[in-house]
Amino acid sequence: MMTKPAPESGAAPGTPGKGAREHASTRAVLDAFAAGDPDDHLRMGDLLSGLRQTAFGMLLFVAVLPAFLPIPGLAGAISGPLVVLIGAQLLVCLRKPWLPKFLARRGPHRRSMARFRDMMSRWLGWLEKLVRPRMEGVLDHPLASAFTGLLLVLLGLLLALPIPFTNYLFGVLLLLFVFALLERDGALMLIAWLAGAIAVVVFGFVSGNLVQMLVHMVDGWF
Repeated sequence: MMTKPAPESGAAPGTPGKGAREHASTRAVLDAFAAGDPDDHLRMGDLLSGLRQTAFGMLLFVAVLPAFLPIPGLAGAISGPLVVLIGAQLLVCLRKPWLPKFLARRGPHRRSMARFRDMMSRWLGWLEKLVRPRMEGVLDHPLASAFTGLLLVLLGLLLALPIPFTNYLFGVLLLLFVFALLERDGALMLIAWLAGAIAVVVFGFVSGNLVQMLVHMVDGWF
């Protein structure tokens, strides 16, 4: 007589198992992370365990969440540096994301996941009709991964800057990268590249924000 396999040890209640997370849609993943005690913390290390190809997408998703919270300075202090960290790892073509222990032990509350899911519910329904696995070479090729990483580094730097009224704009833009990585959609990644490059040129170089920041960084090194 066959016995039912025991649940995977160490998984938090309401957290999907490895196989489920690797193939579930973005909405299904959000539903699983939102289920349970709203005061529970979801540790980023647990969120990434079992994920392979979509691990960077999930980590980027968690990094972008603070950009949608109406707390001044939160996106710049949390989202910006995390996006830069993720982009740097894609830039050097790491196969899976790395987090320092102090970050792996931290993460969002389930209530934040539920609030974001409810806010994006209509958009998620629309995206699910359009987004699907395709053109995966755009995601997997080392040069493509490096270009994605470069854009994320630059967008993360812009998000960290105190540019008025841009948190939501950069947050939505970064969600294009999130959905492209989570849903394995290379066509959407091409759109994210175009939108990201335009944002970097307009808000970074034309306005001088990014150039000024880079100059200050270089001055600090010498």
